[in-house]
Amino acid sequence: MDLFNNSQENSLPFKMPKTSEYSVDWNENLNGFNITIPYGELFYSEHFFNKKISDRSVEYFLENNANDWQQTNWREISDAEFSKIEFKNMQWKHDSIKLYGKIIPLPRYTSWYGNNDKSYTYSGIKSNPNKWNKGLLYIKNEIEKIAKIHFNSVLINWYRDGDDYINWHADNEKELGKNPIIASVNFGETRDFIIRKNDKSEKITIPLKHGTLLIMSGEMQHFWQHSVPKRKKAKQARFNLTFRDINH
Repeated sequence: MDLFNNSQENSLPFKMPKTSEYSVDWNENLNGFNITIPYGELFYSEHFFNKKISDRSVEYFLENNANDWQQTNWREISDAEFSKIEFKNMQWKHDSIKLYGKIIPLPRYTSWYGNNDKSYTYSGIKSNPNKWNKGLLYIKNEIEKIAKIHFNSVLINWYRDGDDYINWHADNEKELGKNPIIASVNFGETRDFIIRKNDKSEKITIPLKHGTLLIMSGEMQHFWQHSVPKRKKAKQARFNLTFRDINH
């Protein structure tokens, strides 16, 4: 065994297309990979937040006055019951969308935090910002050191288990600006984050683990879509925070 060979540690844990349009470089200073794709760039740090901080983040998101956050099966909690729970740190909600004339609950819980005037509208749902809290500001500040941008808002998606998901979409709303930088951090269950070209000719599956950071930039939101599909083997909760810079 070569004790000085760290190639295993610096190996990208997912497959990339083997063409000249794609490149991967290990960034030792940032402890992550700089990835070039057609019309975009990614930064991937598998263990950006350590286990202690990641574990505490999950606890922080779930602490409440009524249920044991570690033992509760949130899938079995009705919307009526959920609305009565007072979460210590977070303001969770269960939105619905109108689809083909029917009102359908989103397959996840959400929460929107940001500066006072940074409301956000997606899928016909307008969210007014909750005030930043200590935990979210800590996470934001750590990510900003890497992203080299100041974010003014964050969307938090709570996937209760592998039956919660988000369909194909791009973060291309007008208020995000022309070529937005989106920083996505994952806590809890590992889930596949899949990106594909708009013409569906290329697809990349990226595992987002407990403490993983993924930053999307360049023209990516114009030429690529992304999704988090259902995964039957995913039994635990997953929290995904996407930090953005809203311009309006």
